[in-house]
Formats: sequence, structure tokens, C-alpha cells
Amino acid sequence: MSSTDSRRSIATVCLSGTLEDKLTAAARAGFDGVEIFENDLVASSWSAKEIGEHCSELGLSIDLYQPFRDFEAVPPDVLARNLRRAELKFDVMGRLGADTMLVCSSVSPDAVDDDDLAAEQLHLLAERAAARGIRIAYEALAWGRFVNTYEHSWRIVRRAAHPALGLCLDSFHILSRGSDPAAIRTIPGEKLFFLQLADAPRLQMDVLQWSRHHRLFPGQGAFDLTAFTGHVLAAGYRGPLSLEVFNDVFRQADPGPAAVDAMRSLLGLQETLGAAGLPPAPALSGHAFAELAVDADAEVRLAEALRGLGFTETGHHRSKPVRLWRQGDARILLNSAEAPGASVAAVAVESADPVASAKRAQRLLAPILPRSHRADEADLSAIAAPDGTSVFFCRTGADTADSWLGDFTETSPEGAGAGVTGIDHLALTQPFDHFDEAALFYRAVLGLAPEPVTEFAAPFGLVRSRTVADPSGRVRIALESALLRRGDWAPGVREPQRIALTTGDALASARRMRELGAPLLEIPGNYYDDLDARLAPEPSLLAALREESVLYDRDEHGELLHFFTVVLGGRVIFEVVQRIGGYAGDGAANSPVRMAAHRRQRAAAA
Repeated sequence: MSSTDSRRSIATVCLSGTLEDKLTAAARAGFDGVEIFENDLVASSWSAKEIGEHCSELGLSIDLYQPFRDFEAVPPDVLARNLRRAELKFDVMGRLGADTMLVCSSVSPDAVDDDDLAAEQLHLLAERAAARGIRIAYEALAWGRFVNTYEHSWRIVRRAAHPALGLCLDSFHILSRGSDPAAIRTIPGEKLFFLQLADAPRLQMDVLQWSRHHRLFPGQGAFDLTAFTGHVLAAGYRGPLSLEVFNDVFRQADPGPAAVDAMRSLLGLQETLGAAGLPPAPALSGHAFAELAVDADAEVRLAEALRGLGFTETGHHRSKPVRLWRQGDARILLNSAEAPGASVAAVAVESADPVASAKRAQRLLAPILPRSHRADEADLSAIAAPDGTSVFFCRTGADTADSWLGDFTETSPEGAGAGVTGIDHLALTQPFDHFDEAALFYRAVLGLAPEPVTEFAAPFGLVRSRTVADPSGRVRIALESALLRRGDWAPGVREPQRIALTTGDALASARRMRELGAPLLEIPGNYYDDLDARLAPEPSLLAALREESVLYDRDEHGELLHFFTVVLGGRVIFEVVQRIGGYAGDGAANSPVRMAAHRRQRAAAA
């Protein structure tokens, strides 16, 4: 990325808190500069001079002052007022130490549709700015009254022909309108004064509301920011990569973690452009284990459930209160803990190079977790996910010197089992305000690819779901979130978690697990009547599904058979999955039925 200075900047509007809070968070996250959003400065108790000095102390440059609105193509009396306003803002910028001001295309009812007049007045503004050592970056708002595309803004800037007047390109304003960014390559690089980056989900709504409430950091939405940024760099842009994200969640979240998330998004974007200098994500080959933290009561219940699912307790850790349960390549650790109930405390993935995986995670600002271990025990690399779950990188093979399995003393050989062969995926419910952050974390740090966001109407509200997976599909993590916390009347399950196990024959596994006493979830007959009407499975298959309470789904790639346990330890659910053909989804269509069945089970047990 030689055509840019590789500096990273963030607009203060992206973060929550006072201006002082935002600047501190940006500096700690490693940003080189900031855009000062005018509202933040106006609300600050510090003077512009003090803000400028504080930024200098933090090592932050002030790359942009914004926004200056409704300037161009107006009658003479309005122009006079606008010029006075601009001069006063130039005074503020001088005290701040900022040298570039963002001017948005007008939405004012005073403006007229006259490119010549707009160019003439912007030329005048640029002339006055240049006398102060300031540049004007003109930006086409997607909802601008007359100028709402970058092509139009460029025509006006080119017509104005002033060296202190150039363009600000904002990915949201361009991509939200469906504009083709390829023509950016034809704009001279010296006229590209500033670049603002924002991702977003694809939504059908008013573009202003879309912009003000639903922007995301790069890599969290549906825009192709790699191609967009590539066009800007190819044109010769040499300024910072800067984030300008309006998002209701981010602007209420702790600014420290939000700034880290923002920096991670820029590093991830730069990696796709071949410029981040990050070590590549080592190949992942599966789930090594899932670890459950359990209190004494939950441990008893989970142990009974695991026996019913065909697992055998095969070992215990030599120095920690951890017991290993196995069936095929599925490994579940039960870790005695003081926390109430049961919860997924850690997930472990098989990495071709665990040390390199950890180094990449650290470069992407993932917290490295300190771990105590004896000299004769495996030194596993672990990081913390946004929800606090530990993520381990390891190699499990018996012939591997640093295999974590060597830390366990064998207590009994693995039994006959019930057809489980491994872990298919984990489903981890995220707090609503961490949903997008979690998807970006797994995408950037582990190198997993996100699938599209899906939504379904659950018995207690709308649920969002997004799966991230490696190219082979062997490592899959489904992230789910509800917009609001469930009420006590539900009765609620606090952020439920699922461990999905693989089998080659779901019906046979279900029969065997019932024989072993597994606490399996019962599915009502209405579901199978509807299934017959919707997908018309073979009558014998439908009858077997109904008898064993196994759910079914089908798409153009293959089929899915899956069933569930009841809720264990307050929030943990086991799922057993059989994939046929190329089916790669998670059976989202069945989720409302499963959740309603769990509600009935919990109510009956209360």
C-alpha cells in the first residue's frame, strides 16, 4: 500500500463519552490521528487550544475538522453569513492545529441546482482557507439536495480549480447509493484530500437513517471495502485511512474496547489490501475441545447427560480440577468452578501452528490470557474473545510432543459411544452490543469467514444469528443475539450456549442416547405435520423423525438432521447434527420450534 502513508485515524463520532474520553481511547488503541467532530468539541469543557495540546501529548494528529454544512450554491446574503461562519471555524482550527475541513454538500432549502455557482463559491471558500494554511475537502452526502454522488462532487471541484479544494470520499455515501467506485481511479490523487471508511449491512430504508444509525466498522457489514479502498489507493491517495461510523450501539459502548474493535477492523482491511504486515492465519482443522465451567450441582447433571450421550470420562488433569469426557474426536472438559451453574468457558481449535496463531491474535489486539502450568504440562496459547470466552490454539495428535492430552491421567478407556464422531460447531449467544464485535474478532483473529446475518422470530423476540467458519467448514462458531434481554416470565435462559456434536446417523444416535438415558428434548407433533406439508420427506423418514424428536431441514446442497438435549446447568444445550451432502447451514428454520420446546421443558421443570 505504497500509495498511502498507512496512517490510521478515527472520527470522534465513532466513540462514546466526552471528547477527552474518546481521545484517550483512540490513543490507547494505537490510532495515529483523529477527526474532531464539531459537536464533541462544542460540548467539551476544554478549549480548542487545550484539545490540540492534549492530542499532541497523546501522539494524535488532528487530521480533519468536521462537518461544515450547507455552504455552496446559495444567494449572496446567505453566502456572506456562511463565509463569516467559516472564518470563525478557521479560527477554531488554528487553535486546534487542524489543517483540513470537511464541507458536506448542501441540503439547505436556500441552495439552488447550479454547478457553476457552487464551484464559484467553493473557490472563494478555498481561497480564504488557503490564506490560513487550511484545505477544504468537499464531500457528496448520499442525501445531498443536488450533489449526492462523488462523480458530481468531482465535477464541481474540478470546475472550481483551486489547489486548496479537493474531495473527501466516504465509502458509505458512495456504496449505499450503489455507485460504481471504479471511476475514482480517474481522479488525480492530489485532489483526494481525505478518505472516510464505514461498512454497513444491506438494508432497505431511508439512506439518512441508515447512515445515522447502522454504520459498522470495516469487516462487520456487507460492503466491499477492499475493492473500494483499492480504487482510492490506485488513484494515488496518500492520506490516512480514517473511520467515520455512526452507530447507536458503538456510541453507547465503553470507548476503550470500541476503539480496539475499530483498530482491529482497519488492520483486517489493510490485510485484505496486502498491507497490514500481519502473519497469515494458520490453517485450522477442527475443534479440539469445548470446556465447561461447572459448579458442584451442574457437574453432576452434566456428567449424567454426557453418559447418556455416549461419552466416557477418560481422564482427569494432573494439576487442575478438570475432567476429560470423550467420544470419538469429541472432547468435553468439565472444569470445577465457583461460578453458578454451567457455561462454555473455553473453546479450543486445532491450529497448524498454535504459536503463530497466538502471535497473530496479539497483533490484532486480542488479549493474551496468562496461564499457570507445570513444567511437564503443555503451554497452551489462549486469548480472550469479546464475551470473555477463552480461545485456545492447540495440536491434539498423540504423536505431538506438546499435545494437551498428555496433561491428563487416564482413568478409563473410551466406551462404545452413541455414534458421535466430533464437534460440529459451537453456538454462543452474545450480548446485543457485542454481536458485531464478536463476528469481527473471529473473522480477523482466527481467519474465519462470516456468513450472512440471518434473523428469525423466536418465542421471546427477534434473534440475529451469524456463523463464522474456516474454508473447510471444520471450525464453525454460530453467534446469536437477541435485541432485548428476555423477561423473567419466560422463564429466561441467560445467553444460552450450544455444543453441536457430529454423527453419521442422527436417528440411530437418538435411539441409542434414549436407551442410555440422555435428557433429550421432545418436539411437538405440529412440527412434523408442517414439515410434511413444507418439505414432504419420505413417509418412513418422517415417521422416524417424529418418533425420535429429530428435526429436519433441506436446501439445494443437502440435508440436515439434528436433535437437542434439554437445558443443562441453566444455559448449556447439547445438539447432535448429521449433515448430508453439502448442507452447511445450522437449521435456523427450526430454531423457533426448538426454543419453544425448551421453554415448555423449563416451565414443566420449574
